[in-house]
Amino acid sequence: MKKLVSSLPFRLILGIIVGVLLGLVFSEGVMKVVVTVQYVLGQLITFCVPLIVIGFIAPSITKLGRNASRLLGVAVIIAYVSSVGAALMSMAAGYGLIPMLSIDSNMEGLRSLPGVVFELNIPQIMPVMSALVLSILLGLAVTWTKSVRFAELLAEFQNVVLGIVTRIIIPILPIYIAATFCNLSYEGMITRQLPAFLQVILIVIVGHFIWMALLYALAGAYSKKNPIEVVRHYGPAYLTAVGTMSSAATLAVALRCADKSSVLRKDMVAFGTPLFANIHLCGSVLTEVFFVMTVGKILYGEIPAVGTMIIFCLLLGIFAIGAPGVPGGTVMASLGLITGVLLFGDDGTALMLAIFALQDSFGTACNVTSDGALTLMLTGYADKHGIEESNIQSPV
Repeated sequence: MKKLVSSLPFRLILGIIVGVLLGLVFSEGVMKVVVTVQYVLGQLITFCVPLIVIGFIAPSITKLGRNASRLLGVAVIIAYVSSVGAALMSMAAGYGLIPMLSIDSNMEGLRSLPGVVFELNIPQIMPVMSALVLSILLGLAVTWTKSVRFAELLAEFQNVVLGIVTRIIIPILPIYIAATFCNLSYEGMITRQLPAFLQVILIVIVGHFIWMALLYALAGAYSKKNPIEVVRHYGPAYLTAVGTMSSAATLAVALRCADKSSVLRKDMVAFGTPLFANIHLCGSVLTEVFFVMTVGKILYGEIPAVGTMIIFCLLLGIFAIGAPGVPGGTVMASLGLITGVLLFGDDGTALMLAIFALQDSFGTACNVTSDGALTLMLTGYADKHGIEESNIQSPV
């Protein structure tokens, strides 16, 4: 019993339940404290994300040696194919299901959250995408120049980041998640808005699980390894993503989950998991495609044409690779596509942002959990092409 209570999944679920219940009864004065706590913890977690990206990806590339460039190319390709595939599946479902749905677009009735008691801005040392590019360039350059001292420095930096993850990020996540759900409950996001779009959200969530099942089946078939041995460890990462609504903020837990799998190579976990957290957003892409089709039907009376949607899906896969792994990152990065390709006006954009926020946590959870399948594909690729397993420390 003690082991259950102290486990991360139990603490995450408890945080969600406690947060929702307290949000229903807390007064505005108490909510100011909750909002402040959530804001400060969010600032701390966000600050650490570039450190985690650099701390794991750069040393992993140096330890992969001459195979680093090839593996990086493979990772980007499978991430793009996965996102576009999810988008096209969602598009097909949209044309088949949306005309049969009765959707209420009333978004009124939410309470506003009070402001924070005080602001404690903790700017990142650099944006996440800058950290990702820096990690790749550093890792490749160290490999090309065979700089032993810098490789050792990166390995030491990885140990430092490990300490931050295990002693700071993991312990504060349940508190952050509880505060997030308390805010959503207080606003009425959970009790008022969710029923209005329940049928659309449920369809999207089912789509998430279908796509995850397909990815894991393909990964298992390609790698000749049991995909269940990967996905069964991803429960804590899924729950964390539901609470944080951020692939980047869930990275520490995702690393821990992937490391527990006996079929994933440790070097592929350390290299692939942080990379996919930033470039593989298949769940968010799947959601956005279905939602833009829904919004088109609600506001403009028709779903966008097939040719327009195909172009949108192909471009969205590219934008997803560059989108930040933060709440709403995919839809924010692709606003130019929504207005430029689909020709949505301000009302369409606003409604899109609102309903995307309702399910953002589940889309993020799909992103994070699907990363395990892509990491299994990388493991299979490395084994099939005789890439020796590098002697890399466990990421958690």
